[in-house]
Amino acid sequence: MIRQLRFIVFLAAAAAAMASAACLGGNAGTAAAAPQPAPVAVRTAVVSSQAIDRFVRVTGSLAADEQADVAAEAAGRVVSTPVERGTHVEAGTPVARISATEADASLREAEANAAQIEARLGLTAGRPFDPERVPEVLNAKAALDWAEADLNRIKSLLDQKVVSQAEYDQKLAAARAARQQYQTAANVAQQSYRSLEAARARVDLAKKSAADTVVRAPFSGIVAERLVTAGDYVTKGTKVATVVRVDPLRVQLTIPAQYLAQVSEGQAVRLSVDAYPEEVFPARVRFVSPTLKADQRALTVEAVASNKDGRLKPGLFATALLQQPHPAPALLVPVSAVEVISGTPRTYVVNGDTVEERIVTTGERVGDRVEIVSGVKAGERVAANPRGKLADGVRVQIEG
Repeated sequence: MIRQLRFIVFLAAAAAAMASAACLGGNAGTAAAAPQPAPVAVRTAVVSSQAIDRFVRVTGSLAADEQADVAAEAAGRVVSTPVERGTHVEAGTPVARISATEADASLREAEANAAQIEARLGLTAGRPFDPERVPEVLNAKAALDWAEADLNRIKSLLDQKVVSQAEYDQKLAAARAARQQYQTAANVAQQSYRSLEAARARVDLAKKSAADTVVRAPFSGIVAERLVTAGDYVTKGTKVATVVRVDPLRVQLTIPAQYLAQVSEGQAVRLSVDAYPEEVFPARVRFVSPTLKADQRALTVEAVASNKDGRLKPGLFATALLQQPHPAPALLVPVSAVEVISGTPRTYVVNGDTVEERIVTTGERVGDRVEIVSGVKAGERVAANPRGKLADGVRVQIEG
C-alpha cells in the first residue's frame, strides 16, 4: 500500500515537471519569434573644432539719417503745394509756394532806390567806386584847379608889383573856398556810397523775402507729411512739411559695459529685422559715445546701414551683431544635426550601432554649420539627418 502511494506521488510530480517544461518551452518560442526593429539609416558628421568670428548681440531701433520739419519763413497765403506724401525730393525742391505779390513789389522798390544812388554817383557795372569819378566831385575838383591856377598867376603878378595885395588876398580866399567845396563834395560822395551800400543791403533783404515765398526741401529725401494746402494762411515759422532722408539709416545701439573694448568706429555690423527674417543687412559703426550711461552702465553706439532700395523703415526694431576683433575656437556640427523638440535643441551621438541623445546649447551659426556650446566633444560623430526618426538607444546603420 505504501509503495503504491509513493508511486502515485512520483507520477504526479513527473507530470507536473513535464507540464512546467512544456510551458517554458512555449514562452521561449514566443520570445524568439518577436521581430527586432530594423536599424535607422543615418549619415554622420564629425564634431569639428574651428576658430570662428564672434559677435556681440544687441538690439536697437532704426531711425532716419535726417529729418526736418520744414517751416515757412514768410507770412502769406499758400498758393500751391507741388508735393504729396511719399514724393521724392532733391535739395531745393519747392514743397510750398506763398503769394509773392508784396515781396516782389518791395524788391522792385529797393532795386530802384539803389539804381538811383548808383546813377547819382556815376557808377557803372564792373567798376569799383572811386569818389574822384563822382560828377559833383569832378566839378569841385575842376573849380579847385582853376582857383589854384588863378592864385598862382596873381601871386606871380604880386611878386612883380603888378597887382595889389588885396587882389591876391581875394584870389587866396577863392582858392580856399574851392578846396573846401571839393572836400565837401568828396565827403558827400562817400556818404552817398554808404547810402548805396545800405540800399543794396535792402535789395538783398527784399530778394530773400521774395525767395522765402517758396518753401524748399533742405536736403534730398522723401516727404513724410504735408501739413498745408492751397488757400491756407501761414506765418513765419508755420510748419508746412516734414522731409526725411532714409538712405542711409541710423541705428542706435546700447552696448553692455563688458564689451567696451570690443567696439570701435568702422566696425562691421550685421542687422536683422522681423520684417525680413531670412535676410542680413550690413552696417558699420560710425559713432562710439565717449561716456557710459550712468543709469545703465552701457555704451551708446550708432551705426549706419545703406538703404538704397528703401525696404528698411525708420522705427523698425533691429537686432545687431557686432563682429569681435579676434576669432575664437568653437565646436561645429551641421545645422541639420541639431533637432529642436519642444523648444529644446538636441543632437544624437553615434556610439557603435546605437545613438545617444544629448541636450545641447547652440551658439553662432557659420554658413550651414552651427556652434555647439555644450553637450558634445570634438571628434565625436553625430547623426547628420535625424529628421525625427531617432531617440536615445535607437539602433542605426551608417550610410556611405
